[in-house]
Amino acid sequence: MAEQPLDLDSSPSTPGEQEEGEQEECIGKLLADSSFERERHLMFLQMMYQMLPHHYQSQEINRLTLAYFAISGLDIVGSLDTVDKDEVASWVLSFRAYPEDIAEINDGEFYGFNGSRSSQYHSDDAGGFSNNHSHLASTYCALAILKIVGYHLTSIDWRPLLMTMRNLQQPDGSFLPIHIGAETDLRFIYCAAAICFMLDDWSGMDRDKATEYILKCKAYDGGFGMTPGAESHGGGTYCAVASLQLMGSIGVDPLSSRASSSILDIPLLLEWCLQRQASDGGFQGRSNKPSDTCYAFWVGAVLKILGAGKLIDEKALRGFLLTCQSEYGGFSKFPDELPDLYHSYYGFIAFSLLEEPGLNSICVELGITEAAASALRK
Repeated sequence: MAEQPLDLDSSPSTPGEQEEGEQEECIGKLLADSSFERERHLMFLQMMYQMLPHHYQSQEINRLTLAYFAISGLDIVGSLDTVDKDEVASWVLSFRAYPEDIAEINDGEFYGFNGSRSSQYHSDDAGGFSNNHSHLASTYCALAILKIVGYHLTSIDWRPLLMTMRNLQQPDGSFLPIHIGAETDLRFIYCAAAICFMLDDWSGMDRDKATEYILKCKAYDGGFGMTPGAESHGGGTYCAVASLQLMGSIGVDPLSSRASSSILDIPLLLEWCLQRQASDGGFQGRSNKPSDTCYAFWVGAVLKILGAGKLIDEKALRGFLLTCQSEYGGFSKFPDELPDLYHSYYGFIAFSLLEEPGLNSICVELGITEAAASALRK
């Protein structure tokens, strides 16, 4: 049998090209058949706001954080009017820890917000809580909720919070989350920076030391690990960049050739972030990890802060997120799984970043809507 001559003008596609073509076809079909189900998401959020399912019992210690996801989520989808704002503010303030007399502040304690009733010690004879287990993350969530519902933070004396928050900052610039000792990483520098920004008072932290610690967390590839020497991570990179933005260390339009800030290696950081968008359209938190709904925010927000949001393949990202959208409302971590409040919230934010009609825009460095953040600037 005679050999057939090679057709050099029509070389076959490689397996990689075939796979990319199939994925593009699937994304196109999904976008044509699916849409952001706002009404289902609203029902999901209202259910979470009214009563958390029993699966969240193990997260009782994070009740304020869960409330932040639900209430801020309602704000994003434009349905904040479904909650009693005064009732929410009163409930949040009930978690606040404060000394009887500011002159009696114990340097060993932090007077912020407890994350749950279970972390508040038993009440004293006067009906108040005799001690506290305040946490930086819970304090950030509490203040964020108060801003979302329109509570005027200036009506409270925050000196005990700010004075004792400095006790949490370590000699290397990092922060402990609680006064009784715990791990330190970039998450808690972010919480401290956001707290100071929302209270418009930076006496609660040493920004120079915090910046030094952040820069020590920079990895060789341009991203940031949670701690010095750790692998670059989407969440750590967000905490680093958002903290620097809140502290005024990045400046306006960092991509501009006229930008004066050299605190970040912008090209290398951009390259790392853009490489986190995987072939399925979603974002991964680290190299060689599967795409995950929440990283559409953690990494996408960094690109937005840097003014590079339009470099995202928005069509592909939308396609991935729709595979994680649940028929019950909300979003799951991975496609075809049940939704949870955490990933649902960051799914809503991701669609806000994609400028989904009907969703309120996000102030990415604070994690609340632009409307709530604008009230801070008045």
